[in-house]
Parts: sequence; C-alpha cells; structure tokens
Amino acid sequence: MAAASWAVSSLFSAPPAQRLGAFAFSRWRMLFASAILWTLALAGGGWRDLDAAAVGLLGLSGVVGIFIGDTALFACMNRLGPRRSGVLFATHAMFSALLAWLFLGELIQGWALVGSALLVGGVMMAVLWGKREDESHGWEQTRGRLLVGVGLGLVAALCQSVATLMLKPLMATGIDAVSASSVRMSLALAAHGLLLASGWPGARAKQPLRAHDALLTFLSAAVAMALGMTLILYAMRHGQAGLVAIFSSVTPVLLLPLLWAVYRRRPAAGAWLGAVLAVTGTALILARS
Repeated sequence: MAAASWAVSSLFSAPPAQRLGAFAFSRWRMLFASAILWTLALAGGGWRDLDAAAVGLLGLSGVVGIFIGDTALFACMNRLGPRRSGVLFATHAMFSALLAWLFLGELIQGWALVGSALLVGGVMMAVLWGKREDESHGWEQTRGRLLVGVGLGLVAALCQSVATLMLKPLMATGIDAVSASSVRMSLALAAHGLLLASGWPGARAKQPLRAHDALLTFLSAAVAMALGMTLILYAMRHGQAGLVAIFSSVTPVLLLPLLWAVYRRRPAAGAWLGAVLAVTGTALILARS
C-alpha cells in the first residue's frame, strides 16, 4: 500500500516539482503533510506516548530521510523524470537489506532470498526497459548532467534506507505511527526553514506557487507522506526491515500502468516481463512466510 501511494503521488509531484524547484516543492509538501499528520495525531492522542529520546531519533530520521532524501529524489526527478528516478530510488531495497543484515542481524535466505532477487530485478527491468523506442514525452528528457542525476537518485535511496532502518527498534515498542510521522515531518520542515532563512539562493522557489501547483502538492503530500510514510512505519513495527524495504520498492512497477494512462501507450515488452518477475518474487517471499 505504501508503494502504491508513492506511485500515485509521483504523478502529482512531477509538474509542481519542476516548476517550483526541488527545495521549494519539498518545503510546501512537508508543510501540507505536517498539517494533515498533526491533525490526525492530536485527534488520536498517540502523541502523549512520545518522550525526548523518541523525538530526537524521529527528528534525525526525518532530517536524513525527508529533508535530504526527498529533496535529492525530486532534484533527480527534475533531471531524469519519474521513470528513471524510480529505478534509482528502487535501489533502496538493496541498501536496506544490506544494512539490516549488518546492523540489525536480519538475514534473508532460502526462497525468500530468491524471491527478493526476482522482485528487485523485476523492478529494475520494468523501469529500464519500460520505455518504448518512439517515446518522446517531456518526462523522458535529461535536464543537466546525467551523472549528477544518477548521484542524486542514489543519495535519495541511501537516505531512505538509513532513515527507515534507524526507526525499526523504536517502532517495535508500539509507538503511534501517525504521531511518529508527525514529528519526523515537522523537524524535516524545520530544517528546510533554516535552509531558506540562511539566504541560500537554491532554496528559493523558481516560480511563485500557483493554485494548481498548491493542489497537486497537497495531493502529493496527503498520499505519499501522510499515508505512504505512515504505512511504512506500521510495516516496520510488524515486519522484517529488509523485507519491508524490498516490498516497498515495487513503486516503479505500480507506476507503469499509471504512466500508461498519461502516455496513452502500452509499456514496452520489457516492462511486462519485469512486472511478471516482480510478482513472482513477491509470491516466493509470501510463500516462505
């Protein structure tokens, strides 16, 4: 469900992110998401269980995963488009599996390992081979240096992995996921505010926020951040961290039919093959359970 949320939100995100710039778009997105999450957290009352140590850890996770990671992801999307940035971000599954083994002692083995390899490989194939030869949509163009875009995508993936895994022990205590998301979002937004206040030109919006931009940004915040990131925290409470990351990496496969609706063209044969591999890998992992 988190992966589906991120897939849907990427269609809302691309136009305002390109118009406003990665930093301004992320800042507005976090502001909307914080308002939504705190409304839910205050209504639910789960914020009362937060202590200073939890707030500190959640804040660090928010700065790494949301302030740095999300901003890098949208800077990558602005350069490479949602399809290619998606395959780079999908590498967070491999980063997460490795880090979960090194620091949490979680080991994926047997059929679950085979299924994980098929799933991640299928995602990569679906995105890399998902473009038809005659595709000329504006989102497929490279803006700026390709190497810089690739680097931004990998930074975003690594930050996502680190920020999520550091919360695994905390979420296992049963802390309220909505309140945890609220704290992460607010402290990441505060970091963005400090960057803007510093006067750095790159933090400023490229264009003024229009009503249509605000609507798309609000929808992206509601679906990806308020819903998707909270679902990931719930998943971390109940599941193995590496497998949670691997399942959440299927966003690019789920994005294919959505891009089909935008492009009005069927994805290429390689995209279908990659999707079949991803589904097969998912089945193997679930069979292991």
